[in-house]
Amino acid sequence: MGILSGNPKDEPLHYGEVYDIWSSVFGANGMIGSYQIMKNHTGDDDLKELLDEAVNLCKKQKEQLEKILKENGIGLPPSMPEPPEACLEDIPVGARLPDPAVASALSLDLAAGLVLMSQIMAKAIREDVGMMYEQFHTQKSALAAKVLRLNKDKGWLVPPPLHVNKQGDC
Repeated sequence: MGILSGNPKDEPLHYGEVYDIWSSVFGANGMIGSYQIMKNHTGDDDLKELLDEAVNLCKKQKEQLEKILKENGIGLPPSMPEPPEACLEDIPVGARLPDPAVASALSLDLAAGLVLMSQIMAKAIREDVGMMYEQFHTQKSALAAKVLRLNKDKGWLVPPPLHVNKQGDC
C-alpha cells in the first residue's frame, strides 16, 4: 500500500490545498457581497435571478470549504457583512452599473472561476478535494451557460470579430 492511499478524509491536506481552499473561502466572501451589490444596480429581472443563483452557489460551496478547513484545524478567512438591499431608483443614473456591464462582470468572474477550479483540481492529491472542485466546476459551468444565454437573448454579448469562412470566394 502506497503513501496516502487510505481514506482521503484521513489524509493531511498539502500546503497548496490549504491555501487554495482558504483562498476560495476568502474569494467567495467577496463575491457574495459583490453579487449582492450588482443586484442593487440591476433592473433586469432575469439578471437579478442569475445573481441570486450566483450568491446561493457561492454560499453553498463556501459551506463545504469551511467544513474542510474546520476539520483540519485551519482558521477561516475574514468575511465582510452582507451589503444592504438598495432600491435601483435611489442610485443616481450616472452612478449605476448598466445591466450589460453587470452581466459582463458576472460572465468574466465565472470564466475566471472555471480556470481557477481546473487548476485546483489538477494539483489536488486528496481525491475528495479534487472531486469537490470538479463538482464546483460543473455547477459554475451550468451557471455560466445561463449567463451566456441571457447575454445573447438580451443583445448584451459583445463578440470578438467573427470569422466567416466564405468558401469559393477568392
